Amino acid sequence: MSKKPPTPAVFQILLALADGELHGYAIMQAVSDDTKNMLSMGPGTLYGALKRMVDAGLVEECREHTDPGMNDERRIYYRITGHGRRVAATEAERMAVLVRSAREKALIGPAAPKATPT
Repeated sequence: MSKKPPTPAVFQILLALADGELHGYAIMQAVSDDTKNMLSMGPGTLYGALKRMVDAGLVEECREHTDPGMNDERRIYYRITGHGRRVAATEAERMAVLVRSAREKALIGPAAPKATPT
């Protein structure tokens, strides 16, 4: 049997960090933006999840930043690890299978057509 999928909060944090290093408040904003305000998380949920994610090796605290403008000592920045990226990719694939199934069962409509480059 496979491992348990990540919770929605953990998956959303991994998605937010997939684009690069962020501090806590920026993660909360990214989650809200990425989910079109369907999921918002408060500081307690965020920092509790981040602590568990650091312990599990999904994310790590950044001591040195790739962008020198991010050197604000008052904030802790986080980045996704290779393990975290694999967990996020596996969960995204699992969700894609579920979405295909939901479409086949007419629970949701077809995917919007992809825009063609002009």
